[in-house]
Amino acid sequence: MSQRHTPAGAASPRIIANVMRGCLGNLIEWYDWFVYATFSIYFAAAFFPEGDQTAQLLSTAIVFAVGFLLRPLGGWLLGLYADRYGRRAALTLSVTMMSAGSLIIAGTPSHGTIGLLAPILLVVARLAQGLSVGGEFGSSASYLAEIAPPGRRGFYSSFQYVSIVLGQLGALLVMMLLQRFLTEPQMESWGWRVPFVIGAVAGLVVMYLRRSMDESQYFKQEKAKAAMNDSGVRERRGLLSLLTEYPRQLIAVFGLAIGGTVAFYTFTTYLQKYLVNTSGIPKSTVSVIGFAALFVYMLLQPAAGALSDRMSRRPVMFAFSVSGMLLTVPIMTVLGRTSNPWIAFLLMTGALVIVTCYSALAAIIKAEMFPTKIRAIGVGVPHALVAALFGGFTEPIALSLKKSGHESVFFWYVTGCIGLTFLATLLVRESSRTSTLETDTATPGGQALPKAAPLS
Repeated sequence: MSQRHTPAGAASPRIIANVMRGCLGNLIEWYDWFVYATFSIYFAAAFFPEGDQTAQLLSTAIVFAVGFLLRPLGGWLLGLYADRYGRRAALTLSVTMMSAGSLIIAGTPSHGTIGLLAPILLVVARLAQGLSVGGEFGSSASYLAEIAPPGRRGFYSSFQYVSIVLGQLGALLVMMLLQRFLTEPQMESWGWRVPFVIGAVAGLVVMYLRRSMDESQYFKQEKAKAAMNDSGVRERRGLLSLLTEYPRQLIAVFGLAIGGTVAFYTFTTYLQKYLVNTSGIPKSTVSVIGFAALFVYMLLQPAAGALSDRMSRRPVMFAFSVSGMLLTVPIMTVLGRTSNPWIAFLLMTGALVIVTCYSALAAIIKAEMFPTKIRAIGVGVPHALVAALFGGFTEPIALSLKKSGHESVFFWYVTGCIGLTFLATLLVRESSRTSTLETDTATPGGQALPKAAPLS
């Protein structure tokens, strides 16, 4: 069924249904991704039995980072697939790969049973999931931006991070339920496998749902334009086109993503280990703190996205970078010195309020920089590179500095990364005013418009 054209600022029920289906797949995919990080405090000893708790967590964090190394490849391959064969096809493929990775982890015996083969299979599963997540972001960002009505694109695109956070909340909820009904030895013996089984099964359901999504009208019109091109000159697409025709946009996305990615993984994934390993707060209490703070964070995404529609993207992005540079060190320092769960909750929530000003815009501000023919790969590749080089190594860097007795250096590292996002925000134009979604060769209504303005 084709997507109906609606007036500017309005959204048909069909558009809303497509957003929900797209976000449900994103939710399950990121649930699978974060289940690894969330449950590593229980299965670290099963795969890496030697050493103290910090050493075991460091080993699982390195494997977590290994999955990130495949994300640029996933951003390229699945981004190219999305730009050639459609957003729907790429999103369906990505969730299938993620589900397969979870199934491998769920079924892998411990180190005590199969020895070195256990961590090897763990790495293989994370590589598959790294490919999946690497391609998911660009394809999902492109799809949500393209199906959203004009004037509401920031709002609808912000649901990408709503679904990401719902995935995290789902992982935490499963953890809290298992902690409630299973003993600590049971959790470490077999309980940690349960969430991976849930993710694998849910992925199969989502694979079916994504196959029923409507394809983006922007992509359909781009394919029709390519089919009508009878000049004999083949238009360049893919990575070569990205590197030669859009280098400034590529650099801009890279710069914008650095601080936001590091801050996101610091205050969502790593912070829960920090509260256990440094603050000394019990694991079960940390799960409740993390769940409550992430729930507030999730609710803030649409509000920040709508704010960017009303007042433009750059002021909101500046709010993230300036606040992040000023407050990261104080927040992390106080958190490390408190064992009060209420103070920990308030500080974690405050940090996530800051991160919201990046994450709510992460999809749309990047998608608006590239035309339809290259949007998925243009968003996906630089974002995945940042995730691999910075996001994936957030935990290993933090834990390594802690082990060496220089934990506070990590706080300044995060601050410096956010400073790079501040510089990138200074150098780019307001994306909502030069958006390729408004000035591409065709709009959902079929009206031809002039080519997008370049970055300043």
